[in-house]
Formats: sequence, structure tokens, C-alpha cells
Amino acid sequence: MPRMYVMKEQMQEYYQESPPEPALAVSGLWLSYPDRPNVLHDVSLKVMPRERVGLIGPNGAGKTTFFLGICGVLKPSAGEILALGKPVVNGDFRPEVGMVFQNPDDQLFCPSVRDDVAFGPRNMGLSKDEVEARVPEALSTVGALELADRPAHHLSEGEKRMVSIAGVLAMQPRLVMYDEPSANLDIRSRRRLIRLLQASKETMLIASHDLELVLEVCNRVVLIDEGRIIADGNPHELMGDDRLMEAHGQEKPHSLVPHRVSHLHHEV
Repeated sequence: MPRMYVMKEQMQEYYQESPPEPALAVSGLWLSYPDRPNVLHDVSLKVMPRERVGLIGPNGAGKTTFFLGICGVLKPSAGEILALGKPVVNGDFRPEVGMVFQNPDDQLFCPSVRDDVAFGPRNMGLSKDEVEARVPEALSTVGALELADRPAHHLSEGEKRMVSIAGVLAMQPRLVMYDEPSANLDIRSRRRLIRLLQASKETMLIASHDLELVLEVCNRVVLIDEGRIIADGNPHELMGDDRLMEAHGQEKPHSLVPHRVSHLHHEV
């Protein structure tokens, strides 16, 4: 059983007299690769609409694998995934479920930024007018409208990150997964990303080693290690547990470490 760090007040926000249907319901999930069996072991998780859930854990814990299962890229060897009330089927295109990959170059491959952002809406079968309306809207949301006519491979890492997010947002998903969204970003780009995530209305899962970002953005954290959910709950309580974090290769976020103020006394 995962260790739970859940505040009563936090859960009351999501569980009213008539609780909504979960945005994501995973039960008994096992996922494998051809050369790596059982990367995820019997994982069960519910995420309610508009929750922002941070996934933390060491490299190789299974965070990205979990995302690929939710997207339908990996086929479970056992278990079930319901995304927005519908079973996830391997290979199905679900525009309402989006994923921003850790490496933007895995998503950006068209001649221009405009074409990259339009790729998803076009594959949804939307009209030309609708596609042309969604592209500038998504680019404006991430503050990258001026990049529309530039080739993606000429952009900085921060610009690529924002464009890859715009490409997902252009499909107007209701559930979005972000895999290491702040990787390789400078301070200004990271801050812009945090503001974007804080303002987003979609249900979000964010896998990140940037624990300060998780603290600022997420209202719930799930700790994964060796393919299992170890703990689940309030970010400040869970990530403030020294023993738990150290046991699973994590450091307590710097902002949660008490700092003593030293007073220097000078003789006059």
C-alpha cells in the first residue's frame, strides 16, 4: 500500500456530495518493454478533474513509461486505464489526452512552427478555418506567437519547449501529461513555464526532477520508485519527509528546509 499524505481540506475540494468522474482511473496496471519486463507493477491511481499531480522519483522509476501507457503508446500486460471515462486502447489517437515529451525535438518535425502546431488539429479532421484559429491561439497562450514562421530547429531550447506545448494545447486536451517540462530551461523560460502551468485549466500530470516547480504548480504528489507507487498526497507533507525522500533517491526541496538566521555580533 502506498503511504498517504493527504490533507482533509485538500480532498474536500474534489470530493463533494456527488463526486465527479475521475479524469484518469488506473487499476492494476502492469507495463513492460520487450527487453524490460514489468517496468510498472500493479499500479493503481485516480486523478480527479483539474487536479495537478506531480510524479516524482529517481531515473528509471517508471514515470515516462506510465505516461506512454496512458497515451496508448504502450500496451498493458495487465490492468486497465480509463482516461476521461473511456478505456485507453493501444494505438488510438485521443486528442483530448495530450503529452508533452521531455525532448521537444521528438515533437517538432515540420518546416515551420506554424505547421508543427497545426499538425494535431489537422489530424483531428478540423476545418481549415478552425485550424487557422487554433494555431495563433495556442501560440499566444505560451507567449510564442512571434515564432510562427520560424523553423523549429532554429529555436532555443526554451522556445522549442513552448512551441511543443502549444502543439498539444492546440488540440484543446482535457488531460495533459508533461514529462520533465523544465529540463534545459533558463531561469526566465522556467518562470514563464511555471506561470503557464499555474494558469492552465486542464487536468495535469507532471513528471519532474524539478521539485521546486512541483511545489509551485501541483496540489498533489505521487512518489514512484522501481515501478511502484510508494507515497501519494500533499506536496509539502510528502516532500518534507526526509526519510521517505532519501530512501527513494530524492532530496527535500530547498524551500522546505528550515533556515537559521545567524546574527553577527561586532564589537564596537
